[in-house]
Amino acid sequence: MTKAGSGITAAAAADAPATAARLPRRRGVELSLLVLAVLLSVFGYCDVGLAQHGTIPPGAAGYGAGLGVLALLAHLAVRLRAPYADPLLLPIGVLLNGLGLVLIYRLDLETPGDRAAPTQLVWSTLGVALFIVVVLLLRDHRLLQRYAYVCVAAALVLLTVPILFPAVNGARIWIRIAGFSIQPGEFAKVLLAVFFAAYLAANRSALAYAGRRVWRLQLPTGRVLGPIVAVWLVSVGVLILERDLGTSLLFFGLFVVLLYVATGRTGWIAVGLLLAALGAVAVGRLEPHVHGRIEDWLHPFATIEAGQGAGQLAQSLFSFAAGGMTGTGLGLGHSVLIGFATKSDFILATAGEELGFAGLSAIFLLYALLVERGYRAGLLLRDPFGRLLAVGLASIVALQVFVIAGGVTGLIPLTGMAMPFLAQGGSSVVTNWAIVALLIRVSDCARRQYDGRVAP
Repeated sequence: MTKAGSGITAAAAADAPATAARLPRRRGVELSLLVLAVLLSVFGYCDVGLAQHGTIPPGAAGYGAGLGVLALLAHLAVRLRAPYADPLLLPIGVLLNGLGLVLIYRLDLETPGDRAAPTQLVWSTLGVALFIVVVLLLRDHRLLQRYAYVCVAAALVLLTVPILFPAVNGARIWIRIAGFSIQPGEFAKVLLAVFFAAYLAANRSALAYAGRRVWRLQLPTGRVLGPIVAVWLVSVGVLILERDLGTSLLFFGLFVVLLYVATGRTGWIAVGLLLAALGAVAVGRLEPHVHGRIEDWLHPFATIEAGQGAGQLAQSLFSFAAGGMTGTGLGLGHSVLIGFATKSDFILATAGEELGFAGLSAIFLLYALLVERGYRAGLLLRDPFGRLLAVGLASIVALQVFVIAGGVTGLIPLTGMAMPFLAQGGSSVVTNWAIVALLIRVSDCARRQYDGRVAP
């Protein structure tokens, strides 16, 4: 063989590993983390029983087996249809959901007449079932882009229907029929994320470079920006009529974040913050329900000074203070004194009191990791729709955690939203499992396109 031939052969051999390189699927890592998540949840369940009654709860084995089966079925679906998916997303969802069930069960022991854990377990099962269906049937996230206008129409219908039903705790966000209740706005946020991502992906160039330039902000033409602004205004207007200001804030934040990601213009962040501040001032002065929450936020101990006892926010702050660094221990706190919202709006106060600052930080790190993995999948994708969809879904979780945590700690006024996976709420847990399923699908496509042996 000649030297030239040897050189060609050597070059080909050197190039072969690079073109045939195969990324690790890491499903074994996912399974190991799922086992750990289930064990931690069962340990928390047993810890509550030991603290309350001195014995392990009789349903501990059934709880562990049920959660383990759900986690295993979800894992098998991912292994079958999304083998390249991020291995952290599913275990984080299982751990947060399991911890939420433990906290709700712990609070149920203080309210024998209001048992929410069994119902929450049923909703969690439905959420995992929806997760499996999405992972198995949605082979490519780009299929959702074809149904952008169907999604926005369905979202607006879901947002409007609760107006026809009576208000609950001052807000018209529920549909209640024969003892069955559902919160349509939870599902609408995912549908609107799909629409925003699809529309902005299709018009990103016109949004970034067309139109007039005002100061340092490039304003797109009304023909391009008009439809998406109209959808956003209608959705937020309906939510204001329903007094669901938490979801209104969520939609506004989602709109601004996706607009910034699509255009790369930092000026949209400034405009968004300015409009949010103006809207908060206007609604706070005109809407009595919101004005009352702002007053509670500004003066959380006013009811104590007036001799009327501590309100919800004051009790929440007392719970965090009582927890200290390491907490009182699961089952040994008194956050049930907060009242009817202790299993929903203020469940984070229970975590802060009984798990302490250390446990609360661990929970926030789980949420941060979930959001970071969603952003990472978006950055790896090559198609604009998938990138915006991943960022939008991860931002929904991030905004919810910020708004809820800020409300119960006194950083911002209360808005009445549900903590993802932790709080009582069937619609919320089902929707959050759908978000995790979509992130699983997006992350699978993101890593698959860089694999040397699998076509993107």
